[in-house]
Amino acid sequence: MKLFLATAIAALCLGSAWAEPTATGDLGLVIERATGSVLLIDQSERAALARIEGLGDLSHASLVYSPDERFAYVFGRDGGLTKVDIVTRTISKRVMQSGNAIGGAISDDGQLVAVSNYEPGGVRVFDADTLEMVADLPTGSKTIGLVDAPGRRFVFTLWDAGETWIADFSGPSPKVTKIKDIGTNPYDALITSNGRTYIAGLFGQDGLTALDLWDETPVPQHILPNYGRGKQEMPVYKMPHLEGWALADGEFVLPAVGHHEVLWVDAADLNETGRTQTHGQPVFAMARPDGRHVWVNFAHPLNDTIQVIDTQSKEIIHELKPGPAVLHMEFTPRGHQVWVSVRDLDKVIVYDTRTFEKIGEIDAASPSGIFFTARAHKTGL
Repeated sequence: MKLFLATAIAALCLGSAWAEPTATGDLGLVIERATGSVLLIDQSERAALARIEGLGDLSHASLVYSPDERFAYVFGRDGGLTKVDIVTRTISKRVMQSGNAIGGAISDDGQLVAVSNYEPGGVRVFDADTLEMVADLPTGSKTIGLVDAPGRRFVFTLWDAGETWIADFSGPSPKVTKIKDIGTNPYDALITSNGRTYIAGLFGQDGLTALDLWDETPVPQHILPNYGRGKQEMPVYKMPHLEGWALADGEFVLPAVGHHEVLWVDAADLNETGRTQTHGQPVFAMARPDGRHVWVNFAHPLNDTIQVIDTQSKEIIHELKPGPAVLHMEFTPRGHQVWVSVRDLDKVIVYDTRTFEKIGEIDAASPSGIFFTARAHKTGL
């Protein structure tokens, strides 16, 4: 028996010595929207490591990471929820949870994954380990702006009803708080990194609506009443993504719906402080992690361009032309690089954020969203 145990221990040790360690902190995934696949990338090597296929319709897809950065939960447009293991580079689990989904979130403890649905509407919540459904929250409306909030909560907004719901999963059963008077047709929302302020953008009327989630019963605060779509007929080629709004040096930088400009809003009192005219209708306005610059991309037909805005002067200081259909940007965690998906070139292009020089590119099939694993440690991402 002793000989058997010694041999087994030796084999385990030898196996451990042979095992190739996998660190996930340098990795990320790129959505390949046309092929239902994700591309595993290494930011230091500026290289693609593997392609993982079989994720369904990724024409409007996003993902979140488990706290240990090993698993990605991919939300497909077809209602598919796919758990991807980036260490083994395989699909761990996959469920079809609705007919049409629009994104999702993971709870702050990493135990629950919530999915926001257009069809049949509502939010469904799943066990992060097994992907078994633990809660179904029907709303009778398309749901948008789903984010995680501290305290095992999810916050989301109803397009049809103009309400925001806060679902608290900290107890034995979910407790839902419904807040009315958010506004007409809220189309997306964001939450600040401290989990306090939730802002919904409105498509059907002027302005936006903010909630202070530190209040026991948050009261809607309507902001920017002189801005919006409600009083003007203007074509909107692509709705801005509000989770791509920037918070830089104490100000929000918000893409204007239908306008060729970004708005600057004081993060403390939520009053407008300025506007910057841009190349086109902004889609993402994303702050470099140090907050000094904001990078902006644009809707069709002006989507071949990125502009860089200095947050001190609020002026455009640089313009790049990566190629047709720039869909997304992602900064490395300390901001020395930005990775840019250029769908119609089938490329992800990497730029140095200080010199603006191109320093690498990766082949990808119709790339859209880029997600580094550092997102695992940030609220609302």
